[in-house]
Amino acid sequence: MNMNARVPLYQKIQQYILDLIRTAGLRPGDRIPTEKELMQQFNVSKITVVKALSGLADEQIIDRVPGKGSFVGHGKQPSANDAAVAPLLSLKEKSPNPDQIAGLIGLVIPSILDYFGIRLINGVQTTLAKHGYRVMILLSEGDIGKEKEALKTLKAIGAEGILIFPIDEEHYNEEILSMKFNGYPFVLMDRFLPGVETDYIAADGKLGAELAVDYLWELGHRQIAICSDSPLQTVTVQERIEGYITALKNKGAMINPAHIITDFQIRSLKDAENHPLYRYMRNRMATAYITLNSKLGVQMYQLASQAGLDVPGDLSIISFDEPTSVVEEFSIFTHIKQFEYEIGCKAAMTLLDVIRSGGGQERKYSKILLKPELVSGQTTGKPPAVQ
Repeated sequence: MNMNARVPLYQKIQQYILDLIRTAGLRPGDRIPTEKELMQQFNVSKITVVKALSGLADEQIIDRVPGKGSFVGHGKQPSANDAAVAPLLSLKEKSPNPDQIAGLIGLVIPSILDYFGIRLINGVQTTLAKHGYRVMILLSEGDIGKEKEALKTLKAIGAEGILIFPIDEEHYNEEILSMKFNGYPFVLMDRFLPGVETDYIAADGKLGAELAVDYLWELGHRQIAICSDSPLQTVTVQERIEGYITALKNKGAMINPAHIITDFQIRSLKDAENHPLYRYMRNRMATAYITLNSKLGVQMYQLASQAGLDVPGDLSIISFDEPTSVVEEFSIFTHIKQFEYEIGCKAAMTLLDVIRSGGGQERKYSKILLKPELVSGQTTGKPPAVQ
């Protein structure tokens, strides 16, 4: 086995600088190679170089002067009688198993309030742990300002790369764009930036919506609505609506704009009777509903109950993601399974591949779309007219 292959890149850079100080006879105050030179020599991202230099600065091997560069420090220096790796031991000893801990990976996600987020994180953590990495999770809470702050924080503490579940936002987060142009390793999950080449992993939302329509159509439904509570027409929403329209067109059905219900929110069920969607459901405008997230599926189930409607007797509901059970065998909702655990696993592996390859803007970006599946549950049935 090649033991050197297990040494993280930032530690290889540290070893190189230690050897350089010893063999070149550098004295305190002498300049060492710049960040740019080290990036080019080792073909790594800036964050990897910064992590290496920060570690040496913590050991007082070098001094870092903002705007000027890095210099041999005035503290303890490696001598010809010392093992070259000795000053690095304290860095490794912070971990209970230093031979297997390669570094820190950041994960930025809006929330972990649903099973989608839980399964996604589980996939990320499981994969990173197998490869000796730790993960730090920061929540953006659906706020672009907090998302920017989280990304900056993770970079500042030395994360070697970041997995990002970006929030729904009309404009791009310029912090993500800056990371791309600076060659900082990151991978987007579930959503992507239109027109911007990035590594991206998600389930095929368009196909998921087509599966939902096909299933309901086979049950006999002809008045099928699709619902999104997102205030913005994000790429994710647009793709799923496109799949909905495509599936109906393939069946020769007319597209009823009234059945594409967007830009609303159900904040409370206390005043449900005054909500437009309540009246829509009460008046039997549609016999089946496809919700673009699991939380909305539960809310519409509750609205139907308050309207005196039975699910699936009076109307059917299909949600994207299963909102009511973390165990497959106990699923209640008919739902589009997006394999979020697998998304987390593949996103983590892709990021590790990017880090190990040294990144760079000229490489080929990875775009992975997982094929979703429809899982039949207890919230769908034939429409009343054909029962």
